[in-house]
Amino acid sequence: MTGTGGTSWKAKYLSNCIGAALLFTAAFAARAQETPPIPTGTSAVSLTLKRAIELALQNSSDIQIAKLQASLADRSAMITRAQFLPNLYAGSGAGYTLGIPETPGGRAPALFSVTYTEEVFNKPLSGQAKEQQEQAKSQRILLDDARNGVIVRTASTYLELSMVRHSLELLRKEEESADKILSVTQQREKENFELPVSVTRDQLTKARVVQRILQLEGRQDELEVTLHAQTGLAENTQIEITPEDLPGIAEQEGANLVAMALQDNVALRVAQSDVRAREFRLAGEKRGYYPTLQLVAIYSRLANFNNYSQFFKTFQPDNFNAGVQIQLPLFSAQTRANIALAQVNLDVAKAQLASKKSEISAAVRVKTRRLRERDAAKEVARLELQLTQQNLAVLQSQFAEGKINVREVERARLEENDKWMAYLDANFQRQQAQLDLLQTAGQLDKVWQ
Repeated sequence: MTGTGGTSWKAKYLSNCIGAALLFTAAFAARAQETPPIPTGTSAVSLTLKRAIELALQNSSDIQIAKLQASLADRSAMITRAQFLPNLYAGSGAGYTLGIPETPGGRAPALFSVTYTEEVFNKPLSGQAKEQQEQAKSQRILLDDARNGVIVRTASTYLELSMVRHSLELLRKEEESADKILSVTQQREKENFELPVSVTRDQLTKARVVQRILQLEGRQDELEVTLHAQTGLAENTQIEITPEDLPGIAEQEGANLVAMALQDNVALRVAQSDVRAREFRLAGEKRGYYPTLQLVAIYSRLANFNNYSQFFKTFQPDNFNAGVQIQLPLFSAQTRANIALAQVNLDVAKAQLASKKSEISAAVRVKTRRLRERDAAKEVARLELQLTQQNLAVLQSQFAEGKINVREVERARLEENDKWMAYLDANFQRQQAQLDLLQTAGQLDKVWQ
């Protein structure tokens, strides 16, 4: 790489990284008219970070499982709720009788019977139904947690792949510089201007560069396989990505993020839902001393061969009964036990909620400080890169004037490449810290809306 061309390219990339947050936020404001289909085939596909996340959300098995679990919770809640809806049953209790006609259930034997039941007033059962409905809502909240996990994994993979690919570009240029340095040193060693130890040192430098290239190529393959699986793209599709930064929602003050987290954090919302569910259950159990009321209706078609005429004054084949069944608990030890258990469960849920609030608040503050530290580390890396670029420009001028040899210039380029890689790593670490903070604050889904 030439001094002017290499510095210009890197300066342009650095400029893109610094201004990417504004450009990316503006891009999110434009909503697509329709979602493009998933690309297939062997051609290259240009994939933005937002598009990669969209594809991952469409193809995630974790989200599909979370949806099924939410649906299962809804259906389970309907089982108790269904007792407050009309229930109609048909059956038969016909059979041989000897003596008074009766069945094990206490009903008279019948050729055909229809029974109707509907709970009208039953506060303990109503409390259980509301508790289960709230638990179903909690399961839907966990669907958001599954979405957040997919977003974090996809964004992390995408951003790391971008860093690895740029690092590989730098390392391949670094390998070229190491070759030039080794060639000059070997020539000077033949002319007795260098000791063999200098050749060995430069060979070691090149070997380390080759080793790092192999390591990063392996990591690149792993990330590409992971990104293909996450987005649902065909394995033979080449993915082209661009260096991007995350939106700047995490650049807010820590107090604002704490308030957001206390409102939007998934774990905290689940804990709040659990408290509401326990409150519904306790309220229902406390009203267990109230009477219960149930609508009932029974139609029976009886048969005379069951000896009804021998034990009853008159026999009527068609019989219908309808009315209400009221039960008033006069003394119920079970009700007291149910109230005590519901109260303990509520106390536990409230304690867990208070603990979760403190935990989330502390976590947001810690991760906010960590993000600031990553910001500072990125700025240090940027300044170190800028300094090495300025030093390289000075050495290039001296080389043009014939004051230094090519080996010194190439060594300066090696140092510049090292600083570039350090800057890329610092930027990626900052992005990881930002993703972590956004997830804790419950803002991940809002960023990519």
